[in-house]
Amino acid sequence: MASSIPNLIEASVTDRSAKGIAAAIARLVSSGAIPVDARLPTVREIARRLGVSPTTVSEAWRSLAAVGAIEARGRLGTFVRQPTGPGGPRRYRRVTEGPGHFALDLSTGTPDPGLLPDLRPVIASVPSSSLTSSYLDHPVLPALEAGLRERWPFVAEELTVVDGAMDALDRLAQVVVGLGDRVVVEHPTFPPLLDLLDLLGAEVIGVDVDDEGMSIEGLRAAVALDPVAVFLQPRAQNPTGVVTSAVRAEAIAGVLRLSEAIVIEDDTWGDIAAEPVSSVGAHLPDRTVHIRSYSKSHGPDLRLAAVGGAGEVVRAAANRRLLGPGWSSRILQSVLLVMLDDAKVAACVEHAREEYARRRRIVTSVLDEHGVPFTGVEGINLWMQVADERSALLTLAARGVGAAPGEPFLVRRDDPHLRLTVGLLDGTDREIRSTAELLATAAGFRPARAGQR
Repeated sequence: MASSIPNLIEASVTDRSAKGIAAAIARLVSSGAIPVDARLPTVREIARRLGVSPTTVSEAWRSLAAVGAIEARGRLGTFVRQPTGPGGPRRYRRVTEGPGHFALDLSTGTPDPGLLPDLRPVIASVPSSSLTSSYLDHPVLPALEAGLRERWPFVAEELTVVDGAMDALDRLAQVVVGLGDRVVVEHPTFPPLLDLLDLLGAEVIGVDVDDEGMSIEGLRAAVALDPVAVFLQPRAQNPTGVVTSAVRAEAIAGVLRLSEAIVIEDDTWGDIAAEPVSSVGAHLPDRTVHIRSYSKSHGPDLRLAAVGGAGEVVRAAANRRLLGPGWSSRILQSVLLVMLDDAKVAACVEHAREEYARRRRIVTSVLDEHGVPFTGVEGINLWMQVADERSALLTLAARGVGAAPGEPFLVRRDDPHLRLTVGLLDGTDREIRSTAELLATAAGFRPARAGQR
């Protein structure tokens, strides 16, 4: 085996960048072609065979070591080991750990607490029988499952409830994605998802989004690389605010029929979306898993998201969860069940939908007037292009306004942007316009661009 490993590596590496070399070796390890405890060739030998510099191979080795896929044992050499993943959420920390406290923090990506339903009367109306339960009961309250299925965008083979959208993404990714696997995501996309995929040692392929969703041309090119999964946000895509159209969802399904990739849809905007959800699952139900979160609409501390779709994937995630938390609190499930059928809650959610739309509409009209490029039509976040990211952040910070840097959202280099949670801009139209003028100034574009998009 030792003598064949250099040949395997040489034959498998098609992209001779450090990233490409690391991904190829990761796939060989993940498939078992290079087994755990196998000794790898030296950096110089691989560099000679691939026609690259030893520095390039060393960088690939560092990437593999970061996910625990290899380890150096001194003079004995470098050996393959069972991957353990890197240390922490690097990208997510860049978004959440700003330089200080702000009078107005638009970096958070969180809903306005003033627009969330009042939980006190809801909790008081939860039946006492829901407050105790058995370890042996079904993980999902039957009445809640029935209600969720009625609202699902396609017929789900299996459905369960987990502790929020990120918990769902984590559990599904661990089922679907292995070391070295290629995975398609929207570009730009949610930083914690990129951190999670880094943790799993995946090779991430970013596909641009336009006004209707993920680019079909870009997806076709990505599918040619044989990805195992495609991650989508069908409504109020974070950070761009783009909504996937029904035509685009059908086209995405058409492209993915040529592959075996699992589609994982993260619908975090849910009930406060003005647009109906266009799910790829309506066309590929046996290969799609849809996540519906209730954090933005009904309350982050409910910690609940429903997961439904492809039976094999959902069952695998639910079965693995039995060895951990087992199930999500049935007390909280009871609260959500009451909220989904409560008229006052429905009215509150409708008001939030309209109010978020008003705030976004005011900000985007000002940016339009100043010729500042932005994307999307829905959600609490706005993806604003800037002339220089650092300068824009400092300009806003000097005025007491926090913003999220754009770089952590990117799979690859792109124009500089900021993500702004404009859904937090509470106030009159005039007050919101005043803040929007500040955002437009911080973008750093010349007045000559006025009237352009």
